[in-house]
Amino acid sequence: MKKVLLFLFLITLFQVSAQEDAWLFLEDKPNKTTFLENPLTMLSQKALDRRNKLNIALDSIDVPVDETYYNQLKNDATITVLAKSKWLNAVHVQGEVSDINNLLATYSFINHIEFANKSLNTSARKRTNTRISNHQNKFNNIVETTFDYGEADNQIKMLKGDYLHEQGLTGETQIIAIIDAGFPNVNTLSAFQRIRDNNQILGGYNFADRNTNFYTRNSHGTHVLSTIAGYIEDEFVGTAPDAKFYLFISEIAETETVLEETLWVEAAERADSLGVNVINTSLGYTTYDNPDHSHTYQDMDGKTTFISRGAEIGASRGMLLVNSAGNSGSSSWKYIGAPADAPSVISVGAVDAAGVIANFSSFGPTSDGRIKPEILGQGKNPALINYDTGNITTSSSGTSFSGPIMAGLIACLNQNESFLLKSSSQQTNENLNYYLKKAVYESADRYSNPLDQYGYGIPNFEVAFNNYISSLSVLDERINSLNVYPNPIKDKFLIITNKDKT
Repeated sequence: MKKVLLFLFLITLFQVSAQEDAWLFLEDKPNKTTFLENPLTMLSQKALDRRNKLNIALDSIDVPVDETYYNQLKNDATITVLAKSKWLNAVHVQGEVSDINNLLATYSFINHIEFANKSLNTSARKRTNTRISNHQNKFNNIVETTFDYGEADNQIKMLKGDYLHEQGLTGETQIIAIIDAGFPNVNTLSAFQRIRDNNQILGGYNFADRNTNFYTRNSHGTHVLSTIAGYIEDEFVGTAPDAKFYLFISEIAETETVLEETLWVEAAERADSLGVNVINTSLGYTTYDNPDHSHTYQDMDGKTTFISRGAEIGASRGMLLVNSAGNSGSSSWKYIGAPADAPSVISVGAVDAAGVIANFSSFGPTSDGRIKPEILGQGKNPALINYDTGNITTSSSGTSFSGPIMAGLIACLNQNESFLLKSSSQQTNENLNYYLKKAVYESADRYSNPLDQYGYGIPNFEVAFNNYISSLSVLDERINSLNVYPNPIKDKFLIITNKDKT
């Protein structure tokens, strides 16, 4: 009997090992015109308002995966559908290699297949180019805000985040999505009572378990959230205490599989659709339980991994993406992970309380030679809220915490609805988010001499704030100096700047 059981176990093991992960990239979106003519069927009003504010047009990338295509694949008995992405127009499936390859002949709407095991891929990937365009803003009134930061004093003042708070920039108009591994006790701990009482938690979703219970799973997300949103009067303040939040679980902490990349993209798409301004991710992907699915350093080029491609599209939708660089600095891997390698993602390394680089902080550059991480924050022994006791602790370390500390301040700097008013008569294709990031990077202490582990160094948000406002003023001057003749325009027109006049 034992031999029979062993034989059955070996058969089962072989069947499991024969299963492969793959993305089916679809040919088109047949109903895109209908969706684009009815944008509220795919994006919330908040998302549309953000797009309008940034002057970013809707396009086919925003359109959902075709339901007919998806249902046909979902009902195919030879594969298991695990997830999907509208941005990449792809469906994540699992099955035997032969069955997955046979889908190309079965369904004409499949453009190409990409296996997680790269040795199984026989065709080059196609990519979608995106264009970013934004509008012009002006600086206006300030309402000063002061806090007693308590244990969080060093991690905020190191970055001159207190200056932003003093200008009234506390994240009040910003929506931040935290994509992480779980948020247990956020619904009960007193350190989060302030954001609960003020209805700052707008909702969330558990993509790992496909349900609405996001106050569960791994405590990592609770600790991450605390660095941004935690509040204990006179003892602890997060970096964006007045922001609003969506909490998403995409990480399956008990395993490490490539599915998590697709779940992250799903969560980022949900964040976009809800009008989120900033996404914080204290996750990174390099190697997997199945070594055939693991990435190499060469894959860290910002355009190879599924998650980094999704992150780039997310940035093109007008969101600011902040990602921890990773904790591999003293390991054999050494380098940043995905999606921290994506060009438009703000990647954050870690220093200690004195501003000295943490040995665990992952190195750049990307495999194509770009500077990563860009900036650094306190990730070695920062103050955060313990998910179990609710007390303040400084016993945890990682870029998992320097990332959200930075994300909160990025959100504060991006708090422009009340302070940077959209010009009523002028718009520009200049990228507002580009100028924000540029201001932050150029404020850092090593900007003129970036290093592989430091990037540009530790930013100064007082300098960044003033440089950001200055850059917007220059843009406004450039726009307001333009005169167009004739007005209204007929078949030809002439642009004259004030500098052309004598």
